[in-house]
Amino acid sequence: MKKIIILGATGFIGRNLLIHYSKKKNYQVFATHFRSKKFHLSNVKWIKADLRIEENVKKVTKNIDIVIQAAATTSGAKDVVNSPYIHVTDNAIMNSLILRSCFHNKVKHIIFFSCTTMYPSSNKKLKEDDYSNKKILPNYFGVAHTKLYIEKVCEFFSSLKVTKHTVIRHSNIYGPYDKYDLNKSHFFGATVTKVMTADNSITVWGEGKEKRDMLYISDLINFVELSILKQKSFFELYNCGYGKSYSVKDVVKKIIFASNKKLKIKFDTTKPNLNINILIDSQKAKKKLGWSPKVSLDKGIKKTIHWWKNNQNDRFL
Repeated sequence: MKKIIILGATGFIGRNLLIHYSKKKNYQVFATHFRSKKFHLSNVKWIKADLRIEENVKKVTKNIDIVIQAAATTSGAKDVVNSPYIHVTDNAIMNSLILRSCFHNKVKHIIFFSCTTMYPSSNKKLKEDDYSNKKILPNYFGVAHTKLYIEKVCEFFSSLKVTKHTVIRHSNIYGPYDKYDLNKSHFFGATVTKVMTADNSITVWGEGKEKRDMLYISDLINFVELSILKQKSFFELYNCGYGKSYSVKDVVKKIIFASNKKLKIKFDTTKPNLNINILIDSQKAKKKLGWSPKVSLDKGIKKTIHWWKNNQNDRFL
């Protein structure tokens, strides 16, 4: 049996991955938590660890075959605009320690989740090399360069031919166990909560014109699984997105439609928002891994709302 550990297993992406791999009989599954409470799953051994401390990182990566790095300090547009520094320090320290420990402990494969903040606003599909330091948006300067730094550290350690590294620049992920607390959530989770708790109208930050590439969580999990099974090289960097962008206004309308409610949409242009259009090209992943998204936005929204209705205790973890 291969030993796999999911770092940050109480978060949105980590929790979904943990549920998925806990059902796999050919893996011995470990998971980390820190501030959030662990939850019961069969075939999972929990470890409490602050991943900003080197000794903890050494411990959790020892005798492990596969590390899925889903731990991060994250938040929504409000913090990106008003407190952009919170994404930088913790994540740089945490990932530097994790990557070095994976090397020293001879971990066979590590999956690192990057993002698309280094890409310029564009209406065309962007490939992995379609970015420039000069075109990174001011609000994303800190988080984008932090991600790029970690990507390069992955590439560096991969050159030492000990651990395979997969870097995934995923688009906007949504689905079960996302953050639905309005004080912590991203755009999609916040909108679902607003719609499902509203009577007459909802308020959306900004003008609703910016466009997002939305990817359902199960498609990202499938991407991770294919990377583990098929990647042969020591380093690969992939885009992972749906390949079609939707305006915030259109996404909100789709969520309202799926809720079977009749609500008016109000736009608050005084609130923070990121006025960008992102659309990414995942042809490299299709060619090398045979991956392509399976869940349409309409279907993903329906699945998410069904989960929201039936999992009251898990909405605001």
